[in-house]
Amino acid sequence: MKIFVAGSTGAIGRPLIAQLLAKGHDVVALTRSPERARTLAEQGVEPAIADVFDADALIAAIVRVQPEVVIEQLTALPKTYTAESMSASAPFNQRIRKEGGANVLAAAQAAGVRRHLRQSIAFWGVPGTGLANEATPLAFDASPAVAADARTVTEIERHLLEAPNLEAIVLRYGFFYGPGTWFAPDGDVAQQVRQQQFPIVGNGAGVWSWLHIEDAAIATVAAAERGNPGIYLITDDQPLAIRQWLSAYAQWLNAPPPPQVSVEDALQIGGADAVYYGTQMRGASNAKAKRELNFQPRPLEWMVDTAVGRAS
Repeated sequence: MKIFVAGSTGAIGRPLIAQLLAKGHDVVALTRSPERARTLAEQGVEPAIADVFDADALIAAIVRVQPEVVIEQLTALPKTYTAESMSASAPFNQRIRKEGGANVLAAAQAAGVRRHLRQSIAFWGVPGTGLANEATPLAFDASPAVAADARTVTEIERHLLEAPNLEAIVLRYGFFYGPGTWFAPDGDVAQQVRQQQFPIVGNGAGVWSWLHIEDAAIATVAAAERGNPGIYLITDDQPLAIRQWLSAYAQWLNAPPPPQVSVEDALQIGGADAVYYGTQMRGASNAKAKRELNFQPRPLEWMVDTAVGRAS
């Protein structure tokens, strides 16, 4: 198939391009940079040069290419995972997801694209018992930044899923780990853990759902090829409370054990969002993706490679 990718330079974009090419697809990737266009061409990808905020140029680019499928992976996240950096990057990240994503969708509709996939987030299901599934509403009553993002994500997803004459697929990914991510051994969170700056908050009961960046790419290609319209939660098989995974992660990194802080101290240091992620977040089920996409994610590597992981 001819597949157009918007967001080809991010953490998931690079392995996604590689997976699409390996499966024999004809790949076109959006870029603003002539230099990046040359690099894409050397990889066997057709570059489409346009600014995602230039709606007319984007329509012209996608109409010219006439892809069967559009995959949108637009984000603008910082290299560091801190409250300050996430807050600073939020306005542009919101803009590129909402305005840029809307422009990509409008261009896809103008070009008569058959299928449109879009990145979303798996770990903001409303808190509760058990694992969240595709029908679980997002956490509008969570901590301030999480609630705001949950509303944005819901709006973005609805806009895509209600688009007429389009097979719309939303991919809600878990926390990325692997090369080029915050949780890679050379990533920012790994450095924070080595410096004992990433604590277990309160009871550490917040459940995180993980996803290797290459598994994210594999699942995305499967959804592009044979997914059914609707939402998929794309996560691994092992949702874990932060008190479990963070201790194993520190050991895997040969770092000191993570410190523990009270909820009250966490509110002062990291704010309400840190408390939410540390104590309330709900894990997600990948049952639908396994059933419909034959998704087979790898085990979380630091839970496999450490004594803490084996004991848990």
